[in-house]
Formats: sequence, structure tokens, C-alpha cells
Amino acid sequence: MCGIAGLMTFDGKAPSQKVLDAFAGSLVHRGPDGEGRHISGNVGMVQRRLAIIDLETGDQPLYDSTGNALIANGEIYNYLELRSTLTDQPFSTQSDCEPPLALYRRDGMDFAASLRGMYSIAIHDPVQEQLILARDPFGIKPLYFAETIYGFAFASEPQAIFAAGLLEPTLDDDRLDELLQMQFTCGDTTIFKGIQRVKPGETLLIRQGRIIERTRLPALPDAAGVELSADDAIKMLDKTLIDSVSIHQRSDVPYGLFLSGGIDSSAILSVMSRLNEKPVQAFTIGFTHQGVSDERAHARDLAALVGAEHVEVEFDESDFWSTLPKIAAAMDDPAADYAILPTWKLAREAAKSVKVILSGEGGDELFAGYGRYRRLLRPWWRGGRTIRSRGTFDQLNVLRKLPHAWRDSIASLEVSGGSGARTKLQIAQTTDCRDWLPNDLLTKLDRCLMAHGLEGRTPFLDRDVAAKVFLLPDDLKINEGQGKWILRQWLNKVIPQAKPFSRKRGFTVPVGQWISERGNQLGPMVSALPAISRICQPDAVERIFKSNDKRAGFAAWTLLFFALWHRRHMEGIIADGDVFDVLTTKH
Repeated sequence: MCGIAGLMTFDGKAPSQKVLDAFAGSLVHRGPDGEGRHISGNVGMVQRRLAIIDLETGDQPLYDSTGNALIANGEIYNYLELRSTLTDQPFSTQSDCEPPLALYRRDGMDFAASLRGMYSIAIHDPVQEQLILARDPFGIKPLYFAETIYGFAFASEPQAIFAAGLLEPTLDDDRLDELLQMQFTCGDTTIFKGIQRVKPGETLLIRQGRIIERTRLPALPDAAGVELSADDAIKMLDKTLIDSVSIHQRSDVPYGLFLSGGIDSSAILSVMSRLNEKPVQAFTIGFTHQGVSDERAHARDLAALVGAEHVEVEFDESDFWSTLPKIAAAMDDPAADYAILPTWKLAREAAKSVKVILSGEGGDELFAGYGRYRRLLRPWWRGGRTIRSRGTFDQLNVLRKLPHAWRDSIASLEVSGGSGARTKLQIAQTTDCRDWLPNDLLTKLDRCLMAHGLEGRTPFLDRDVAAKVFLLPDDLKINEGQGKWILRQWLNKVIPQAKPFSRKRGFTVPVGQWISERGNQLGPMVSALPAISRICQPDAVERIFKSNDKRAGFAAWTLLFFALWHRRHMEGIIADGDVFDVLTTKH
């Protein structure tokens, strides 16, 4: 888990030290354990390291005998298996990131096909005068690029490209529409004009500062589903999860688990408790606000059952006002998902005792846990509807111009995801895995954890797991009115105390209530900001900030997040103080 950045110039000259210094300085939070640089010809690359595996000899850049240089962000979980098959290749370290160099020598652009892990990788091949970028199939680790007047730039975070002076931040209004209506932005174009994402699973070949070739590894198999009995599926699932959690625990530093008390994290806890002799360190967050679901008691009982060391963290209203500006500042690629709030505080607490955290992201997508999947399968007369068919600001009369094209990217994915014999459910799962997952959930996880020097690992988001689970019949995913049916059945066998078939109330942060209680103060502050008044009716903004209506409250939260995000990333205002301080700070 690290931060990487680099520049291939157009004029053939080496990138300036000023640019490389800016890259390094802007990514310190991602890699507090050290810095490495590579400069050769017209290419300069920087890595900030968070040391997890091979603490002694794993510093980057890594080089091979031909002069190829590699920097990476992430972990290659099958590095031991790869080393055993690459017996003809010399290795000089124990780093998990050295096998990709050997694979590149052997397989060229196809080197990533053998990798099992989460990664953003940059390789400079000075002999061929080319740069190669690769990102893992689920997009767990971020990677961005920009074709600037100075050359081709890449970085783990867009803000690093701006910090280096290679591009000025300019807002893309089409992507802003997506953020407002869906809480994240879609596809490979970001909210910043000129900044693009390397797509999940993509490998890019760059020469003379231009992309000349692209290949892509899918996260999900294209094959048709398989027929499997429930008993056989449970056996398969047990073996598959043990294998995935086992390799996701490979680490030379302490690791733990985010335990929500829900199905996904309970499943990972049960496997970790079977694999570890020492007690698992589990971290749970809860809320004191009345009427809000709090799973701490259930998580506490599960932790005690398996002998885990359980740490409970509390998130209250004061945390909301004090931390939100810092969170918005960290989310340079914005996602207005209120789950960033507890994730931030959990990460801060977990970082005091561990450097690696396992979590349950991906369980809902692979096992069809979301309610929107069940609604999709209903006929229209029973409330069935397409996923993400409604936007946050629909019918609220807040925006000066209601977006109409905000769903175009999702609709395009739905069409392209319908290849082969995929069912309606599988198409929806594919759509979420291509966009919602990398551009919302995983971006949130990456930024919140990296801000605290913590590596996040997601055992469900493993190509071997996905290859088996995605192809299960629909009725093993959704059955008896519940999603994750087969995962619940498995969990009921291995740890029935998890109560996998009990109805969960979901994970909710009472942001709407907190905002409405301060709405008389907040509404005028937010509505007066040029970034908000440009897109919203000021009176309507003040109205929704004071409203107790759930939909209005979520819209108010979205505008508050965007206002704070805009102040930092477009106006350059440092997040010093609480929400009210940042909103009222003068330029």
C-alpha cells in the first residue's frame, strides 16, 4: 500500500526535480515509511512506501537485470506461488512486487494476467522507451493519468498531478451531475477535466507520452452460470473463502478486521478465527444517536465467541462537524457516501495497533445483497425498477437545471455487461462491479485508510472468489426474499450465532438529522457559496437544510459534502477547523 506518481515528458528531457518533489510531498500520507525515485531518459517516477511485506529489502523502485524499473501501490497476494514457478528468473528481494517484473520480461503486456491481488503498477522499460501502467481488475487500488502540455503524468491521486503544477483543476459539469444524483462519478473520466482513471483491470502502454495500446482483464467471468446444489455450493464456498482470507493475511506487520456485525464481516471473522492462533483484532463502530441502528452489541458477542480482541469506537455528532472537512479534503476523487464518516474514524483508531485491515467490501456485489437487486427482479406492478433509476435531487426543485444525462454511463454499462448468457441479476452485479464499487466504495476505503497509514484488504474481491461466486445460479444468491442466500446458509453452518437470517436494519449514519438540527445556521452558509449558488436555488437550499424529510436530508448532505470538497479542491482552502470554519473562511 503506497503512493506512486510519474511523468513521461514530450521533449525527451528528464522531469524536473521540482515536479518529482511535488509528487512525493503530496503523497506522504500514503507512504510514511520511505521514498524512492527513478529517473531515466524522459521518465521520472516516485514512490512513497507503506511497508507491509519484506520490510528490509522491499524498498522501491525495484529493478531487473535489463534495467526495467517498477513502482507499485498494493499487494500481490500470490507472490510466493509466482516465485515458485519463475525458477529461471533471478530475484534480489523478498518483495511481493518483484514477481511482476519477472512476468513483464516473460509475458510483456500480458504480465498482469498472472497476478492475484490489488495493485496499481508502473513499469519503465528504457530499452523499449516505454511506460506500462496496470490496475487490478476490481479497481481496489486507484490510478489516474493526464495528458498535459509537459507530457504524460500518472498518480495514485489526482491532487498529486495538480500539486506538481502539470494541470489546473477544472470542474466537469457532466461529472458533477453524476455526483449530485448518484453520490459518485462514473467511468474513466473524473470530475476534473483532463484527469482520467485507468480502468479496473486495464493495462496501458505509453510511448513518447501517448497511449498506444490498451488491454483489459475482466473482474468477472464471461462464462454462463453453473448449476450447483446448495450443499455443493456451501462446500465450495468454505474452501474458497479459507483460501482467499489466508492469502489476504500475508503480512510482515500486524493486521486486523473491520467488524460491523453484518453478514460480510462476520463471515471474514469466522474464517480468520479458524486460521489464526492468536486472537483476531476486530474494530467496530457505533452511534449514540437515538433511532440509529447500532450493531456493536452483536459484534461484541461474535468477537467474544471466537476469542477476538474487540475494540469499540463511537461516532457522535461532534465527530461529524470536526472530521468532515478533513474527509472531504482526503476525497480528492469525490464520493458523497456517508459511510466515509465511520470509516475515517475506524481507520484512525485501528492505525494505533495494526497496519493492515481486512474488510467485507464486495460481499453485496458478488452475493447480491443490495435491496436494489431484489427490486430489479420484481415485475413493475410489484415495485420492480431498474437500478439507480432515481437521482438524489429528483422532484426536490433545488437544482437550477435538473440533470438529464446523469445516468447515461450506467445505462451504457448495463448494455455492455449483458454479453453472453448473463441474467438480469448478473448484468446488475456486473454494472456495480465496474462503476459503483471502484468509484465509490473502494475510493472511500482507499482514501480514508491511506490518510492514516493503513492498508485495506478485501478478501471477497479476489478473482478466484469472483470466478466461483458470480457463476452461481440466481436462486442461490436471492432466495426466500433475501439476498446473499448462499453466504447466509454457509455462515449458519460455521457460526450460527451470527444470526445470518435475522433481518438487519442496515448501516445508517444520521447525517440528515444532524444537518436539520443546525439547518437554520448551515443553510444560509451553504447557499451563499458561489459553487452552490451557481447550480442551486438559494431558497431551496435553505429549505432542504431545515427539512426533516429523509430525501431532503440526503440531498442536503450531498450539497454539504460538495461545498466542503469544492472549497478544498477547487478553491484551495485548507481544511483547518470544523465545518462552520471551513464554510466561512475567506480566500
